[in-house]
Amino acid sequence: MTAAKISLRPFLPDDAQALADIFCAAIETLAEEDYSEGQREAWATLADDIPRFRTKLAGGLTLVATINGEPVGFASLKGADCIDMLYVHPDHARQRVATTLVDALEKLAGARGAKKLTTDASDTAKPLFAARGYEATARNVLPLGDEWIANTTMVKTLAVDIEPRGILQ
Repeated sequence: MTAAKISLRPFLPDDAQALADIFCAAIETLAEEDYSEGQREAWATLADDIPRFRTKLAGGLTLVATINGEPVGFASLKGADCIDMLYVHPDHARQRVATTLVDALEKLAGARGAKKLTTDASDTAKPLFAARGYEATARNVLPLGDEWIANTTMVKTLAVDIEPRGILQ
């Protein structure tokens, strides 16, 4: 069986609902072993207000991963040097969607002149980032509604010879 072809494209305002659905599904299913039900519910409420979620997605450079034209994941670069969001639909987890998105953001960050890339990785995403050479620098605990959510600030020094060509093909 061959892997489905993953394509990347920029976020469009009409993507907001589909990406909110991916966001919620990823939190509910993929983060189940790392966060309590209450924590996941509080986290997922960040996508309840679709206009606000759309504004957050549009506020950075958000890439949408698609398979056969359908969104299956997304990631956002805030400024030149911060991965702000990375979410993959559970049906497409462990199929290189997150890897493809992070590869592209690392190249874009390098093209924007970033020497390092930072992310506040969830406990669920931390192994992915660690495997890519990100190092933990701080443990964070943040209030979210009536819950507290932990994540880890991770940093990676970027290669100086990254070329941005072909990223959005």
